[in-house]
Amino acid sequence: MTQGKRFGLSAAQKSDMWRRWKAGQSLHEIGRAFGKEHSSIRCLVSRHGGFVPAVRRRSLLALTLREREEISRGIASGSSIREIAKCLDRTVSTVSREVARHGGRPAYRANEADSQAWESALRPKRCLLAIQMRLQKVVASKLMLDWSPEQISGWLKTQYPDDESMRVSHETIYRSLFIQARGVLKKELMEHLRSKRRIRRSQHSRIFQDARGQIVDAISIRERPAEVADRAIPGHWEGDLLSGSKNSHIVTLVERHSRFTTLVKVPSKDTAVVVAALSRQIRKLPATLRRSLTWDRGLEMAKHKTFTVATDVKVYFCDPQSPWQRGSNENTNGLLRQYFPKRTDLSGYTQSELDKVALRLNQRPRKTLGFQTPASRLRASVALTH
Repeated sequence: MTQGKRFGLSAAQKSDMWRRWKAGQSLHEIGRAFGKEHSSIRCLVSRHGGFVPAVRRRSLLALTLREREEISRGIASGSSIREIAKCLDRTVSTVSREVARHGGRPAYRANEADSQAWESALRPKRCLLAIQMRLQKVVASKLMLDWSPEQISGWLKTQYPDDESMRVSHETIYRSLFIQARGVLKKELMEHLRSKRRIRRSQHSRIFQDARGQIVDAISIRERPAEVADRAIPGHWEGDLLSGSKNSHIVTLVERHSRFTTLVKVPSKDTAVVVAALSRQIRKLPATLRRSLTWDRGLEMAKHKTFTVATDVKVYFCDPQSPWQRGSNENTNGLLRQYFPKRTDLSGYTQSELDKVALRLNQRPRKTLGFQTPASRLRASVALTH
C-alpha cells in the first residue's frame, strides 16, 4: 500500500459536505463525519467562498458521451465525417470540430474527449459588479463606510428606484468579496465587514445562549405596557453590557422605535457604577425619550430601583435565557463587534471615541427601518411628538 497518498471526497461526499455546511455544522463536525482534518474541509469550502456551488449540468446542445463513443467507433471503422454526422443526426461541422479539437482521427478517444469538454466548460460567468462599473464604485464606497452588503442593497433600491442597472443583491456582493477569483472588489474591503470571516456561514450556525443571575424585585417583561411591544412610540430602550477582555465593559442602549444607539463608558460592571453612569446618560434625554428600559438578568442592574428613582424610568427584565426579548439590543451588539471584536480591551476607549462609533452606526441604513437611518427615524419621531 502506498504511504502518504491523499484521498479526496467523492462527488456524493462533496454533496453531503455542502448539505452539512448549509445546515450550520462546523468545520470540525463535518471533518469528523468524513474522517478528515477540519483544515481540509475549510480548504474545500473556502475555494467557493462558503457558497454552495451550483450543480453542473450538460448543455442540451453538447455532445454526449454516447455520441462521442459513436464517433470513435465510426473513425475505427473508417467511416467519413459526413457518414458519422448523418448517423448521429448532427451537422458535419459539429463532428468535424469535435474530432479536430481532440487530436484528429488518429488520436481521438471518446472518454478523453468527454472529460476535456467537461473541464473546458468551466467558464465562470462575469458577475454583475464586473459589468456595471458605476455600481461597483458605489458598492465599494459604501463598504468603506462599514455598511453591510444587505444595507447597501436596500439603500440602492431606495436611492435609484427607477434605475435597474443600480441594483445588486447582498449575496452578489458577498460572492464578489469572498470568491476572490472574480477580482471585482478589492480584498481589503473585507476588513470593513462586521464579521471578519473569509467565508460565508449558514444562518443556521448562529446559536445564542444567555445565563444570568437573579435580580431582587425585578419587574417582568410580561408586565411591560403594550405600547412598548408595538414600537409605535419613541422613548423605550433596551440595554446591556458589551464585554471585552480584562473584565472591561461598555453599556449599550438601543431605542426600540428608531434603533438609535448610545454607548456609555463604564470603569467596571459593578451595579452602583453602571447605574450611576446609566442614570447620567438617561437624564440628558428629553422627557419624551425617557419612558422605559428593558434589560436582561445581568446583576449590573441589581440597583434598578435606584435607577428608576433617579430617572423616573421603569426597568423591565427579560425572562432567563431569553435574549431575543431584547432583539434590537442583541442585534446592535452584534453590529458593534465590527468595531469592538471579542477579546478587545474596552477600557482604553474614551467616551468621545464611543460617541464616534455610535454616530457611524446611527448613520447606517437599517433593513428593519425600510433602509432609513436610526438618526433620521429618531429625529422624525421626536419632531412629531412636539
